[in-house]
Amino acid sequence: MLFDYSTTGPALNYKLMSQTIIPRPIAWIVTEDEGVVNVAPFSYFTGLSSLPPTVIVSIGHKSDGMPKDTLANIRKNGKCTLCMVSEDSVEPMHFSSKEMPRFQSEAEEFGISLKPLVDGFPPIVESSPSAFFCELYKEIELPGSKTVPLILEIKRQFIDDGAVIDKDRLVIRFDPLARVGREYALLGENIAPPKIP
Repeated sequence: MLFDYSTTGPALNYKLMSQTIIPRPIAWIVTEDEGVVNVAPFSYFTGLSSLPPTVIVSIGHKSDGMPKDTLANIRKNGKCTLCMVSEDSVEPMHFSSKEMPRFQSEAEEFGISLKPLVDGFPPIVESSPSAFFCELYKEIELPGSKTVPLILEIKRQFIDDGAVIDKDRLVIRFDPLARVGREYALLGENIAPPKIP
């Protein structure tokens, strides 16, 4: 099958891309505004550069066309904490994708445990094996898009001690949850690269 993206619409584009650009890591993003903690997952997310250390994540809008709370909070406060998702957090993570009123906390609604770690940034999800404390670097205008790509600059990173298997060489290994189409997946077995002749 060959698809011409000049003739497909956004719904089909998403269906094709979300099932073939896989696995996609999940950014479980924590933001705050006026004392209310927002926690929501996004899977249009990946690393962008190591200098400056940045990631990119695309965030959509609510059903009424208003920006999602995560987007509104990052625009207002310029900061977020981006958490990787452990297997045992699949249920609360998935539940936290539910659209909720502006000043209602997903953490409170779904019993998501949080832990303050870095002053000036939102807390981390306590079960997260790794988290990035980020500041908004740039918002990208993508004409016609229903999502808003944000470039976030990493200022600090947390890595759970249990994920560091070799402290001397700084070898890190954990099994984050990923998005595969409409479902979730784990990465599975690592494959060593063959030697290049």
